[in-house]
Amino acid sequence: MVRSLEEATTVKTRTTSSVQLSDDGRVQSHAAKVEEVEASTYVVPTDRRESDGTFAWDRTTVVVVRVLGGGMEGLGWTFADASAASLATGPLARAVVGLDAAATSAAWSAMNRAVRNIGRPGLAWEAISAVDIALWDLRAKLLGLPLARLLGLERDSVRAYGSGGFTSYDDAALAAQLSAWRAAGFSAVKMKVGCSTVDDLRRVRVAREAIGPDVELFVDANGAWSRKQALYQIERFADFGVTWVEEPVSSEDLEGLRLLRDRAPAGVEIAAGEYGYVLDDFRRMLVANCVDVVQADITRCGGVTGILAVAALCEAFQMPLSAHCAPHLHAHVGCALRPLRHLEYFHDHARIEHLLFTGALEPRGGRLSPEPGLAGIGVTIAASAGRYLADG
Repeated sequence: MVRSLEEATTVKTRTTSSVQLSDDGRVQSHAAKVEEVEASTYVVPTDRRESDGTFAWDRTTVVVVRVLGGGMEGLGWTFADASAASLATGPLARAVVGLDAAATSAAWSAMNRAVRNIGRPGLAWEAISAVDIALWDLRAKLLGLPLARLLGLERDSVRAYGSGGFTSYDDAALAAQLSAWRAAGFSAVKMKVGCSTVDDLRRVRVAREAIGPDVELFVDANGAWSRKQALYQIERFADFGVTWVEEPVSSEDLEGLRLLRDRAPAGVEIAAGEYGYVLDDFRRMLVANCVDVVQADITRCGGVTGILAVAALCEAFQMPLSAHCAPHLHAHVGCALRPLRHLEYFHDHARIEHLLFTGALEPRGGRLSPEPGLAGIGVTIAASAGRYLADG
């Protein structure tokens, strides 16, 4: 466990007091303060070899942040390099410890300033995301409210789509995974593509046969194609009823995304945005008018505070939003995001959430619904999580 760089740079206060109201509704005592920030790194092996169109992996690193204050603990996490833990317990802890635990906006701004010379997009923003999520969890727990209710409910549950179908899977494994999601009530599933033109078309055919005609089929190329390759594949995928093509080209190629969005067959949407970090990343994408659906990942885009800003930006541009991975976290915040269409029930992250946390949500009928009686994000670290500690 990283505890403020082995206690050498621990930043603490010990102010703990509760909020009490007088008969006229005025606050009678000081709010609880953020007292301490801790971080632990977990490494979880995949259940089988996995790859997409541009990358292969056999494990996932998760940085879990604990924020203490007012006698309670807030949890947040990000899927990032282990070095994000040192950022959380170092400069980010120094930025937030001592602040009012309800001042999540001020804490987010302070963390933003703290990483100016480190570099905001990327690793620093992933660390900020984990701390911000933990701060919101703490704030909701201090108020005794589920996070979704604290944010203001738009809906009670969020539509999810099953996601996996890795390029490393053989046809039998692909068909089994996607058909299981169909049987569980998911109305859409997503698979990885981008390794081979011939293999992609065969695998898409296998997927369509496995899920039948009534389930939507999404594909994700992870930026593997050139513009012309992407257009060629998209036109052929449309014959199998593919309705969503994610990152057909690099998400940094806004002109290419715009070309494909304009040229894609009717009924095929182009999506990107999972590698958006700071708000300007999303603003540029929206101004370029290059996608049909914007994606955002709460563990990358600045946590709860960040994704609320992304959602507001999408709403201003009248653009739908889809949440990338981290299904438990997105279910909670997603219930409050007006432009949200759905979230990704990603095989890896759903599995990890259940291995590391007690209370991770299970889908019902293709939807995720936060437990209304649990404060915050409704999870605790599982007793068995210790086996995955990077330094355990």
